[in-house]
Amino acid sequence: MMKKIEAIIRPEKLTETIKSLKNIGVTGFTVSQVVGRGKQKSTLGVYRGKNYNVTLHPKVKLEIILSDYMVELTVKSIVEAANTGEEGDGKIFVYPILEAYNIRTGKIDTDIDELKEEGEGSWN
Repeated sequence: MMKKIEAIIRPEKLTETIKSLKNIGVTGFTVSQVVGRGKQKSTLGVYRGKNYNVTLHPKVKLEIILSDYMVELTVKSIVEAANTGEEGDGKIFVYPILEAYNIRTGKIDTDIDELKEEGEGSWN
């Protein structure tokens, strides 16, 4: 069985989090820039001399698909790398994945954790 980990973290923690993931062998993921609102307090911004409340904060979303046995280690790795101890550090969500298909072959992808680095052969 596979799982999807969705982690919303501070942008300044992205590089450290990616290094931590690579150290445990997680090399396949998607990164998106997002904005959101949680318990983190609004801040005061200034635009063209006018003050305004910033209620949506910039974050980064990591999406990772992996086998069940990798979930606990991956979550621990993200928490350790992305934690500042302050409100607004983010959240991690874990979802079940029923199936994954390889677009090139059209077949079910069963070796999701066995990604090959560039130059190591074809993707299956």
